[in-house]
Amino acid sequence: MADYVSPKELLQEAVQLAKRKSELPVRDMLIRGILAGAFLGYATSLAIIVTSQGLPPIVGAILFPVGFVMLALLGLELVTGNFALLPAGVMAGTVRVTKLLRNWGWVYLGNLLGSVLYAALFYLAITNWRTGNGGAVADLLKQAAQKKTLAYVALGYSGWATAVVKAVLCNWMVTIGAVLAMVSRSAVGKIAAMWLPIMTFFALGFEHSVVNMYLIPSARPSHWRRRFSGTCFPSPSGILLLEQF
Repeated sequence: MADYVSPKELLQEAVQLAKRKSELPVRDMLIRGILAGAFLGYATSLAIIVTSQGLPPIVGAILFPVGFVMLALLGLELVTGNFALLPAGVMAGTVRVTKLLRNWGWVYLGNLLGSVLYAALFYLAITNWRTGNGGAVADLLKQAAQKKTLAYVALGYSGWATAVVKAVLCNWMVTIGAVLAMVSRSAVGKIAAMWLPIMTFFALGFEHSVVNMYLIPSARPSHWRRRFSGTCFPSPSGILLLEQF
């Protein structure tokens, strides 16, 4: 247990990390955000491919955390993790609200750019540069995108509310994952700690806005604008609601 970080020490490290994140230059936030968005795209497509091969969805959920682990270990910027870390700095008096909003805005943009870029490249890869239909992988992507957009639209305001609730439940786990990244001094300890909450939210089918930034565009690029409004915007709303507590 020599590498274990106590809750008190963990909180102190979280405040220090929040300060460092708030002082990043725009270029760094964008680059780190783009890479984080792409890494989550990699992880989501891995889970989709595994499912397309006939394995149960829980196998995809077990594998999905590889994306979060990679971006966390590399010190990249994920807006949904920063929704928890930056307010800790604000409450401790080390981060100004303006810097919090600055970080959230640029990192969100970076995550979006990275997710859409990877979605476009993955679409070209599975369709052999648009000469094929993508097979079972493309079919699963379309089904997932429809569940995360058209299914909510069909329910009207209840659909929007459902997406917000699922976003709250999702980011409860994501923020725990961001915090647990600091619970150990060793890489193995960090990986094991982060894996549990990230696997949990994915297995339960909750809504993560950055995952949806990849998933929805990759399913059908011609309908990006229409489908993005389905869960990429309700999700942050739910996340921000959660972070007030």
